[in-house]
Amino acid sequence: MAEGYCVKCKAKREMADAQEVTMKNKRKALKGKCPTCATGMYKILGKA
Repeated sequence: MAEGYCVKCKAKREMADAQEVTMKNKRKALKGKCPTCATGMYKILGKA
């Protein structure tokens, strides 16, 4: 699983249901949910 920062919990957590998406500017990102509070989490990936 991918690790991201949850803004609501203010802690790094493993993303649940993480999916790779492409943003409007053609960069890749991971989109998922916080397993604790179910808030949406987003992590921008590197270019490579």
